[in-house]
Amino acid sequence: MTESRQVRLSGLRLPDDVIVAMRGELAGCAERVVAAVIHEVPSYSEPFRGRMGRNIESAVTIALSGFLDMTAEPAGAGLSNRVESVFEAAYALGRGEARSGRSMDALAAAYRVGARTAWHDLSTSAVEAGLPAAELARFAELVFDYIDQLSAVSVSGHADELATSGRVRERHLERLADGIVAGLDPDALHLLAERADWTPPTTLTAVIAPESALGTLRPHLDARALVGGTEVEGLPDLPDMTVVLVADLSAGARGRFVQLIGDRVAAVGPARTWLDGRASYLRAVRTLTLGLGGEDSSVDTDDHLVALVLTADESSYADLRERVLAPMADLRPSTVDKLTETLRAWLLHQGRRDDIAAALFVHPQTVRYRVGRLRELYGERLADPEFVLQATIALG
Repeated sequence: MTESRQVRLSGLRLPDDVIVAMRGELAGCAERVVAAVIHEVPSYSEPFRGRMGRNIESAVTIALSGFLDMTAEPAGAGLSNRVESVFEAAYALGRGEARSGRSMDALAAAYRVGARTAWHDLSTSAVEAGLPAAELARFAELVFDYIDQLSAVSVSGHADELATSGRVRERHLERLADGIVAGLDPDALHLLAERADWTPPTTLTAVIAPESALGTLRPHLDARALVGGTEVEGLPDLPDMTVVLVADLSAGARGRFVQLIGDRVAAVGPARTWLDGRASYLRAVRTLTLGLGGEDSSVDTDDHLVALVLTADESSYADLRERVLAPMADLRPSTVDKLTETLRAWLLHQGRRDDIAAALFVHPQTVRYRVGRLRELYGERLADPEFVLQATIALG
C-alpha cells in the first residue's frame, strides 16, 4: 500500500527554499483549515472547538508535513514509515468519527474544505517562494491526490468501525432477546439492555414465526424490536422457527401481524412489560404446541384464552371432568355422550329448552326427556352454583 502511494506522489521534487517557505506556513495553514471546517461543516461546528480543535490542528500539520516530506525526499524506508503513520492516523480518524456518531458525508465534506484551504495556503507560499508556473499545476495535482487518499483511508476506517460496531450491537441485541425469553432477572436484563444501547419500550409482544417470515415483518417492526438467536430455548419443534419481540404492538396491529404472516404456522403472544417478555413467549409456545392455530395458519393467542385456561393443568382438568361426570359412570357410553352434550348445552344456554334443542339439532321433547334424566342423576346439584361453575369449566 505504501509503495503505490509513494509512486503516485513522487513525481515532483520541490526546491529546498520552496519547501522551507511552505513548512513555515504549516501551523497557520492547519489553524485556518480547522476554522474553515468549523464554519462550513455543521457537524464539526462544536466538536472542533477547544482542545479537540487544537488536536486536529496538530494532525493537519503532521499530514501536510508528511506530504512535504514526499516532495522533498527520495523514497526510502524512513520516509515510507513516516508516510504510513500518517495514513494510519487518517484511518484511526475515520473510526473515531464513526464512534462519535458523525457521518461519512460530514467527514468527506471536512476533507473537501480542508483540501481547498490547504491548497490556497500552500500554493500561495510556493509561488511567493518562486515555484515556476509550469510546476504549480503538477503540484496542485499531487496536493489533491494526497488529500483524496487520506480521505479515502478515513472513509474506509469510518465504514469498518460502523460495520464492526453494528455487528457487535447486533450480537448484544440478540443476547438481550435471548435473555428476555429465558426470563433472566431484572438486573441482568437491564445490564444487557445497556450494553446493547437499547431503550426499553412500554411492552413487548412475542411473535413466533418461521425465519422466512422475517422479511415480510421487518418493514412493520419498531426499531426497538428484538430477534432471538438461532437456538432460542423452548421453541416448538417446527422447521426454522424464531422469535421476534415486537415493541409496543397495538391491539389493532395484532391482527395485521397475523395477516402478514399468512399461511405459515406462527403465534402472536400477549403484550407484556419488557421485563416479563418471557410470559408472552411461553404463551405463544404453548398455543403452537397445542395446535390451536391449525396446521398451516398463524394465530393470535388472545383468541384462544379459554382453551389455554382449560388446558393449563391437564391432569387437574381431567380430574375435574371425571368428578362432574361421575353420576353417569354406570351408563352406556352412547348414553353418556348424549347426556354430556345436553348438560353442556343446558349450562351454556341457561336451561332454555328451545335454544338447547337448536344447538343439539334435536326436538324440544328430546331435550325435556334428557334434562329430566339429568335431574334424576344429579338432583339438587344442578341448582348449586359451585357445581354449575365446575361443570361449566369441565365441559367448556
